[in-house]
Amino acid sequence: MTIIIGAGTAGLMAAAHQKGKVILLEKGEKLGKKLSISGGGRCNVTNRKPIEEFIKNIPGNGRFLHSAFSKFDNEDIINFFENLGIKLKEEDNGRMFPVSNRAYDVVNSLVRLIEKKGVEIKKNCPVNKIIFENSKVTGVLLINGEILSANKVIVAVGGKSVPETGSTGDGYIWAEEAGHTITEIFPTEVPIKSNDKFIKEKILMGLSLKDVSLKVMDGKKVVANHVMDVVFTHFGISGPAALRCSQFVLKIMKKRKIDKVTMVLDVFPNLNEDELTNKIEKIMDKTNKKPQNALKSLAPERFLQFIIEEGDSSRKIAEKLKKFTFTANGTLPIEKSFITGGGVSVKEINPSTMESKLIKGLYFCGEILDIHGYTGGYNITAALVTGKIAATSD
Repeated sequence: MTIIIGAGTAGLMAAAHQKGKVILLEKGEKLGKKLSISGGGRCNVTNRKPIEEFIKNIPGNGRFLHSAFSKFDNEDIINFFENLGIKLKEEDNGRMFPVSNRAYDVVNSLVRLIEKKGVEIKKNCPVNKIIFENSKVTGVLLINGEILSANKVIVAVGGKSVPETGSTGDGYIWAEEAGHTITEIFPTEVPIKSNDKFIKEKILMGLSLKDVSLKVMDGKKVVANHVMDVVFTHFGISGPAALRCSQFVLKIMKKRKIDKVTMVLDVFPNLNEDELTNKIEKIMDKTNKKPQNALKSLAPERFLQFIIEEGDSSRKIAEKLKKFTFTANGTLPIEKSFITGGGVSVKEINPSTMESKLIKGLYFCGEILDIHGYTGGYNITAALVTGKIAATSD
């Protein structure tokens, strides 16, 4: 008998592949709740990048997934869903979405499969603890006092992000009771906060910059650099580049024991300062307008008005566009992040099976593990792959 705790991405995938008698326990009313809101409700199922490049996009212990990917990878995920009737399409940067653009179609395809397999689904059924005897799983104790016996328990309850989907950190307590180490929990893929004056005064609030380079600095060293979109908000910055940089802001603050980190925005990452200076000079030579007005084709007017001062030379303007510097003083809390950093230490998990090295019959998969990637289909892939491997391993 196998018990799977959590009917999210990893839990549904595990239930879809587990053989024999299976009970799927979900503490809420809905199955696949987080999956159904992922990708803005469209569900970025996976990413088609080659495996080595794929793993680079999982900065949190991506290499741990090598063994799992050798058995079931992103191409297998695509085939799996297409065989369920969910046609996928490739968008920018290798991201794969259902042709229908509906995350519910992905969730429903999994639910239909596990129902067809005869998996017993228990909703509104929270677990109190996992029961062990002699370093071996024997079952679970439900909140209502009922004991369910099992010789295999798969924990797929997620992390602490998006708690309204049911991910409230329950699994960490069970893992610790089994002797596992929980690495520090922190938000990733989350907007960044800044106390700089222009942020507090909301001067650039709502302004978007496309395909810019955002760097996180540790002194003179560039710790992270992502070329994507950035959006200025009332509390700091958001947008894909900010989300990807967020974990590095927190890591430097902790490592250096400092309360703010320098960030540098390069609006023209594909041009060096000389090339940009020449471009600005050519534009300015053709007009007698103020730089803020003349250069509107280069950057949003509101941004130009903010950074350009009267008398600035073309060189100075280029420098400001290449090195717009501000400070970050943290991120929004983990409840506002889409992905949890940290979790059950992967050193204590067999990478080929997802089984605990400490308790026989206990398996972990999905976001409860100390694995986290960037947005773009990487985290859902990690959940689907680890869920499948946990289910098909004895």
